[in-house]
Amino acid sequence: MKFIAIIPARYASSRFPGKPLAELGGKAVIQRVYEQVVSVLNEAYVATDDERIYNKVREFGGQAVMTRADHQSGTDRIEEAVTKIGTTADVIINVQGDEPFIQRSQIETLCRLFDDPQTQIGTLGKRFDSIEAAENPNSPKIVTDVHGFALYFSRSVIPFIRGKEREDWLQQYPFLKHLGIYAYRREVLAAITKLPQSPLEKAESLEQLRWLQNGYRIRVGETDVETVGIDTPEDLQRAEAFLAETHLL
Repeated sequence: MKFIAIIPARYASSRFPGKPLAELGGKAVIQRVYEQVVSVLNEAYVATDDERIYNKVREFGGQAVMTRADHQSGTDRIEEAVTKIGTTADVIINVQGDEPFIQRSQIETLCRLFDDPQTQIGTLGKRFDSIEAAENPNSPKIVTDVHGFALYFSRSVIPFIRGKEREDWLQQYPFLKHLGIYAYRREVLAAITKLPQSPLEKAESLEQLRWLQNGYRIRVGETDVETVGIDTPEDLQRAEAFLAETHLL
């Protein structure tokens, strides 16, 4: 089975403009992400709508493709990118351009999900360390069936543990945090980008609910690796400290 990684990267960000070009440990964030990915997969492209990012990727020896600026989601940008590239890959992996600490084990876990022919879309989850973290609506939760396929994603704490004090909930059920890395079979990616927004997606503001509500099967792999995504300048400072402490890169 052939895999290709597409890394969507926009310059315009309301919370952190120019984030992909910000320096982390002496390298641009987008370079950190790219180098992590190509250490595992043979083929990767940065998909961007900004020439500054495109030129930076080419400057450090990476592959990049220019895409339109009007995409509503990273998934739509990825579909345009793979169409332009003309890839023959069976599975497209979507690695966010603000995840410089993504690890080999996470990418490999995601790839192995497609050993099962029933897997149409793959993603990752990590067990929460505290109920306080699980209560954060910015950290979507996942519940799965006994085969590891997603039943639902929510910003609310799910499931509800009846008859137990909230501080004891983590001892009763392995609450799973959703990590925003995806993989799609090529034909599935083409199909889901043609779907209109669904009522559940609009309610929770979670794109993956559009796919679930339209009957697509999302397989969830579990990881014990915590990464540091970069959404704000403060996150970049935390990432610098994380890099100094762990020497992961």
